[in-house]
Parts: sequence; structure tokens; C-alpha cells
Amino acid sequence: MKIAIDAMGGDNAPQTIVEGVEIARDEFLDVEFVLYGDQAQIDPLIHNTDRISIVQADEQIDMNDEPVRAIRRKKNSSMVMAATAVKNGEADALFSCGNTGALLAAGLLLVGRIKGITRPGLVSTLPVVSSDDQSFNLLDSGANADSKAEQLYQYALLGKYYATSVRGIKEPRIGLLNNGTEPHKGSKLTLEAHELIAADKSINFVGNVESRDLLEGVCDVVIADGFTGNAVLKAIEGTASSVMHLLKNTIMNSGVSGKLGALLLKSSLGQIKGKMDQSQYGGAVLLGVKAPVVKAHGASDAKTVYYTIKQIKSMIDGQMLPNFTEYFSAQQQKEDQAAAADKK
Repeated sequence: MKIAIDAMGGDNAPQTIVEGVEIARDEFLDVEFVLYGDQAQIDPLIHNTDRISIVQADEQIDMNDEPVRAIRRKKNSSMVMAATAVKNGEADALFSCGNTGALLAAGLLLVGRIKGITRPGLVSTLPVVSSDDQSFNLLDSGANADSKAEQLYQYALLGKYYATSVRGIKEPRIGLLNNGTEPHKGSKLTLEAHELIAADKSINFVGNVESRDLLEGVCDVVIADGFTGNAVLKAIEGTASSVMHLLKNTIMNSGVSGKLGALLLKSSLGQIKGKMDQSQYGGAVLLGVKAPVVKAHGASDAKTVYYTIKQIKSMIDGQMLPNFTEYFSAQQQKEDQAAAADKK
């Protein structure tokens, strides 16, 4: 198994990228890592070169670059070279902490869509606060601002296969994000999507779900258009951060008794912080392309890089892509045959 890594993407690259890769390399003995970037910066950071190689990249894509233009013009950038390696079959997956839009463009333009998928979606993993080991997936969490009902239906299928292959859930509960749980509520988009998803009996569809219930584990996979999904994702991230800051400030301003109480609750407070730490859930995955393309936060530390690599390994070990490709290729073939029959 070989993972192509954009070593120059992210706020703390290449330092944290190399640190996270070395942690993963020491644990996953069947994985090779190819780091694309400035060799002069990367090489001194590597303590052990076992199963780690460097490919020189003379350019890099920064956060201010226009995504599609950067992918087309910066052919020698670390991200484009890593994506090209995946496209050419030289690596099994692509990982970056860099420019999100550019990575999505690289996934679409270079790695390429699976036949039958109209628009790949971005899936993120978030915690369920009522359970120690449960989480849920949000799809699409930002790849497409506008979506059609057919695409939300495809996201339901993609989410189902992801939850089954990567997370090991046999019958994942699929919910459609809406402003009410009743089947007749929502926009034209969600009403049409509800009908399509409900009609597919292979999907364990639990119906509409509201955003206030997501962190309570109302379902395993939440389906939304990219605009709504991204807004919900950022609202959850912002709220979690604000609550932790509020808690800390309250303790610091509560005098000696409050600080003593916090000291007694240090272990419990640490568990809360750990539960809301998204680094343990890995990165956001672009589902619907021919190989795993995974994006971690620009401010990722070594721990996040490690968990994201662990996530990628699970995707490959779980045969997620072959499952996707086989299903959607068969569906596309049926549609092509039906279209040909109509012409006759």
C-alpha cells in the first residue's frame, strides 16, 4: 500500500506532516509513504527513512491560489505531483492538509470520477456526545454548494458504503438533513431527495433528521447539499470551540473554590475535550473519485496526520473503492442499456 502525501500543504508543513507520517510508519508496517515537496526542507526532519521516500516538487499551492487555475498551472507543485502519481497508479491514495478547493479540483480533474457518479461529495466525521465510541458522517460537507435530488440519493449510497467498509457498520442508518422530521417538510430539493432515498430498500433510511439531534447519534450518516452541510459542520466546530473557551474562562474567573473544583474534575474535563477533538476522526474524504482523496485541516498537528493515515488505510483495507466502482458501474450500464433500448 502506497500513499502519496502533499508534504508542503498546511500551516505547519512539512514539520507536522513528517512527524505524523513517522508515527504511522512505525505502526502500519504494510504502508509506504511518498512525500512530495521541497527535499531540502523535508529531508532533515526525517529520523528514519524506512518506507519513506521524497519526490522533489519545486512549487506549492498556497491557500490564496484559485483552485482550478492552480491545478492547471502549477504542474510541479507538491499537490499536483502527488495527485498525478495516484492518477498514474503509482500510489493508492492522496493526502493533503493544503488548499481545500485545489485538492477537490485535483481529485476531480486528475484522479477522476467513478463512472456513474455525477458529483463526488466530501464526507466528514463528527462525534456523538452521548456515546464514548460513536460518531457520524456528514455528506456532503462542502464539495458542492448546489446539488440535485439525484446527487443527494447518490450521497446516501456513498455514505452507506463508506460507513460499512471503513467504520464496520453493517446496516448504517441514513438520515436526510431537514428543518423537520416529517416526510412532507422541507424544500423542493429535500422533498425530491426523500422520495428517491426512501424508494431504495437497500438503504436503511431513517427519514428526515434535524441539526439539533445530530450530536445525539440520531443516525450514522447525514445527507445534505454541500452548502447546508458545510454550514452545519462549521456551526458544530465553532460551538464546540466556544463551549470549551467558555468553560475555561468560567473556571479561571470563579476564584479559588472554582479552581479547586476544576482540579478535582480534571480527568472528566479532559474526557470532554478529547471527545470534541476532531483530530481522532481523521480528515474529510472526497467520495466518488477513483482513489481515496483525503483532506485534513490546515492547522493539523502530527496526531491528526497519523489518524488521517489510519483512516486512509482503513478505506483501502475495507475495499471501499472496488465496492463503489462495481455498484455505480453496474447502475450506469443499466442506464446506458435503457437509453439504447429507447432509441430503438
